[in-house]
Amino acid sequence: MNIIKATRRFEDWLGQRTTIVKKDLATKHAAMKLAVFPFLRATYYRWAEVWPSVCPELARAQRVLAVGDLHVENFGTWRDVEGRLIWGVNDFDEACPMSFANDLVRLCTSAHLAAGAGHISLSHKDICDGVLESYTAALKEEGQPFVLGERHEWLRDIAEGELRDPVRFWKKMCALPTVNTADVPASAVDALEHLLPQPRSSFRIARRTAGLGSLGHQRFVALAEWSGGYIAREAKALVPSAAHYLEPEHGPMEVFYQTIINRAVRCPDPFVHLSGRWIVRRLSPYCSRIELAALANVKGEIRLLAAMGYETANIHLGSRAARKPILRFLKKQKPKWLHRAVLAMAGVVRSDWQEWKKSV
Repeated sequence: MNIIKATRRFEDWLGQRTTIVKKDLATKHAAMKLAVFPFLRATYYRWAEVWPSVCPELARAQRVLAVGDLHVENFGTWRDVEGRLIWGVNDFDEACPMSFANDLVRLCTSAHLAAGAGHISLSHKDICDGVLESYTAALKEEGQPFVLGERHEWLRDIAEGELRDPVRFWKKMCALPTVNTADVPASAVDALEHLLPQPRSSFRIARRTAGLGSLGHQRFVALAEWSGGYIAREAKALVPSAAHYLEPEHGPMEVFYQTIINRAVRCPDPFVHLSGRWIVRRLSPYCSRIELAALANVKGEIRLLAAMGYETANIHLGSRAARKPILRFLKKQKPKWLHRAVLAMAGVVRSDWQEWKKSV
């Protein structure tokens, strides 16, 4: 099955499970043509299809509750219950039990493709070595969350960069188009209202287009002025991981978003809440994803990739029984096993991207 047929089949599967915003889906298709990195981000369903045949031994390795769609733009910040700024993986739409190696290979493949496009300046060797060494160290140390207080000052500098300026952020939020509440599913309105502070002030609901992997899903944002400033809450429609789309159904498939957050070595965001098939979260300048544009010219890129590897282990440590088997597996691997897997998967992604550009 080629990328065109795979996309059509996946979107048919998706449409049976949620309401698709066709305009956003068209935007996604256009973004997939622009460059190979956004193509990777937008096509986890294709990765899930080809990964087991390209890297069969790795795909059969120790299973964990994994991120699935991990990449270098799937990291951001939030405030924990103590108000501290935390950094880590910030999206778990595709969370599912699978081989731990999936996340490592996909993270390094995304960095490899980003480097090829000039977004980061690391070599292929530095990317794979940096991620793998820190991932292994985190497993041995049993992990630790990234609290951007007196530690990790260099990460805090990235998180507080110019592109996350509050004035710019709220100007963008306020420009979102208002939708009639009657056109918003009642379950989404209830989920948004539940996460607003008391006493609730009047709010408007806007439609938001964001992301790439979930572009086409419904997203609604509740915007209000509260106690002297703006606040925002987002509800995004969820479906089970795209890893399931090729499998015959045997009863309902679980959404693992809340489960993976609860189990990981993590200082959780108290404003992330799964309500039915809606994931609801607070939006603010410091509670959002960090994009590649903010990583340009970052000093010590290898340090940042190492932190991503460490945070990946923080997530996998939620599957406590898998820690020792993973360490044994890693110890038995031949040198450069991750390098070879990344080059193989990057080749498949580039080939699919070229075919997509010519055919759509």
